[in-house]
Amino acid sequence: MTRQMVLVGFLQAQNCTNLPSSWRHPDSRDDSMSADYYQEIAKILEAGKFHMAFFDDRLAMPDRYGNDHAHTVEYGIRCVKMDPLIVLTTMGMVTEKLGLGATGSTTYFEPFDIARRFATLDLMSGGRAGWNVVTSLNDGEAFNMGRDSHPEHDARYDRADEFMEIVLGHWDTWEDGALIMDKTSGRFADPAKVKRLDHKGPFYKSRGPFTVPRSDQGHPVIIQAGASGRGQRFAGRWGEVIFTAARNLAAAKEGYAAVRNEAAKAGRDPEAMFLCNLTTPVCAATKAEAEDKMALINKLPLQIDALSLLAEALNYDFASKDLDEPLTTEELKSMQGILGIRDGVLKNSGKSNPSARDFVTFSGRGQVQDAMVGGPKEIADKLEEMFVERGCDGFVIAATYVPGSYADFVQHIVPELQRRGLFQKEYRGKTLRENLGLKRPAAGDWKVQPRDAAE
Repeated sequence: MTRQMVLVGFLQAQNCTNLPSSWRHPDSRDDSMSADYYQEIAKILEAGKFHMAFFDDRLAMPDRYGNDHAHTVEYGIRCVKMDPLIVLTTMGMVTEKLGLGATGSTTYFEPFDIARRFATLDLMSGGRAGWNVVTSLNDGEAFNMGRDSHPEHDARYDRADEFMEIVLGHWDTWEDGALIMDKTSGRFADPAKVKRLDHKGPFYKSRGPFTVPRSDQGHPVIIQAGASGRGQRFAGRWGEVIFTAARNLAAAKEGYAAVRNEAAKAGRDPEAMFLCNLTTPVCAATKAEAEDKMALINKLPLQIDALSLLAEALNYDFASKDLDEPLTTEELKSMQGILGIRDGVLKNSGKSNPSARDFVTFSGRGQVQDAMVGGPKEIADKLEEMFVERGCDGFVIAATYVPGSYADFVQHIVPELQRRGLFQKEYRGKTLRENLGLKRPAAGDWKVQPRDAAE
């Protein structure tokens, strides 16, 4: 079959999208705390044959800037954060084939809990669930979850590797065909086909038996977005759908090759994963109309948006320095969270000690400076180039206002991608794995020999 793009709708269960100023747009709905809001988005994405609706998540509102939440609440900078799994359930009720992905932290939840939640969503949606594996970002999340501080970056990934073994291990313990459901004999399931995990490792213990049978797709699709070197090794070891955020083709190709190389080193087939690059399209019927839309969108962000989100993502208080004062090497090394942001600023600014203003300028955080602006031809040309040149296998479509951005993309861009043969006109099947073209995993498929595993 001819290679085609994977499309994912990027969502957050809050008052704004990944762009914190999106709620200020005059055409954004203001009922983001209602089921109908998300159900409309779900219907739009499924009409556009998107593979998945995906929810990013944090366990705290941004409060690292000035170590205070007042600015977050006042300016609506992602201050509302609802449980994405519950929101996804409401979206699954009005769709039949759209994949349903959400974030779940390996740092602040227990493996059994995560395994049960996502396995349940998988059953309730007919095999459409995906779990985005994260290690969380900052001290605010630690404080909310009863910890004194957020663990060090690489240590979080060490724990996460074992976390993955437990979750996947539990998902494997119900064999296919375990359910009997014979009312005459009274036998519900075959106990010989339901095992206990009995895991005891350096970080976790989890006994079992697990309480949720396998779904139509076997188990939820594993999503990952590691950007640092350690994160890429983790993504290569575990991820099936990988989210990237390259700002140009050269960077995209470099990251694409790096993650696929990590997968090969882990003994996995690099073709059995899809790297999807975060993209913010501003589109309309014509380029001129799209430019008019962009002119309005550019008026929405505030500087505090970027500073707040940078402080959150890097677990560093940018209010502790003057805006133009260079950060010391020690301060840069102290940053945690999404280290790919820090490393990108160092690379793109060309400065070994950038200032807070440099971080605002070169990170793109809270801004729309990298938006793709144009009509069907202009947007499709750019997406096609990155896809064909192997910068990615698809795109995570971010919205600048809701639900209009998704509707614009489905109305204007999807038909052009379909006309070019780059995107599906119909879903392949019913489960997320079927629609992605991933095989249904047999028990133990995820296991590799230790010498082959990513570090």
